[in-house]
Amino acid sequence: MDAVMALEELKQKAKQDPDLKKRIMNTRTETDPMAAFCRLCRELGYPVYEMDLIQAGEEFYAAIKRSTNGGGENSPVLEGEDDFYELFFAELADL
Repeated sequence: MDAVMALEELKQKAKQDPDLKKRIMNTRTETDPMAAFCRLCRELGYPVYEMDLIQAGEEFYAAIKRSTNGGGENSPVLEGEDDFYELFFAELADL
């Protein structure tokens, strides 16, 4: 299971379990929030590491860049769309 699928599954579980959602949201207050979040993911059975989240975003962003205008210098500049970690928490907060 890749990081994106793990995040989606985890988000669905948090939607059904308020205690889980609270545990996930509480990782944001840690000294190193992303590391705390990934550690919780692994405790819950999802093999997610910090580099997995970064790489997933980079790969997604690169695919978008390649698909627009041939991926050349005139491709649109996208901001934030490649940060799956932040997007996960933004979506989770809305649940």
